[in-house]
Amino acid sequence: MKGVISGRRSAYRIITAIYVLYFAWFFGVGLMPAEATEYNIIGEINIPAINLSSDVAKLNLENGRLNTPAEIVGSFTRAKNKTLLIGHASSVFREAKNLKLSDKIIYGNKTYEIIQIDYRAKSEISMNKLLASSENDTIIIMTCAGQDLGDGDATHRLIITATRI
Repeated sequence: MKGVISGRRSAYRIITAIYVLYFAWFFGVGLMPAEATEYNIIGEINIPAINLSSDVAKLNLENGRLNTPAEIVGSFTRAKNKTLLIGHASSVFREAKNLKLSDKIIYGNKTYEIIQIDYRAKSEISMNKLLASSENDTIIIMTCAGQDLGDGDATHRLIITATRI
């Protein structure tokens, strides 16, 4: 009888160990995003008019695309005095549609003032023109707008231009 009880205890220990390992994996790995990305955080953006405060990650062009971070703002610079800031309209730039001319944006310890707000069809945007150098220190905020096309894309873009004051 003693051998049977000892065998059952060993079986229970093995089953318990398997459950512990499974739950450790599930909570440690299983709940992580499928494509977790580690970003190079280079600063912060604050837009008081819409109560926005977000880290900003430096983005690199990959296969002709900028991969927009899921919950923070991405930054891309190609020319002097011009920085493109992108983010999802469903998360970080959810309230960007409520911005107005002359609202302030604080980015990189500099204050900018919104001078232009445009809605443009995605197909009508020239990234070369948008990213061209500028005489004044300028930031361009771009996020999706219009009809949802699925997969985090839309028919239009909200483009907000702000210059340093």
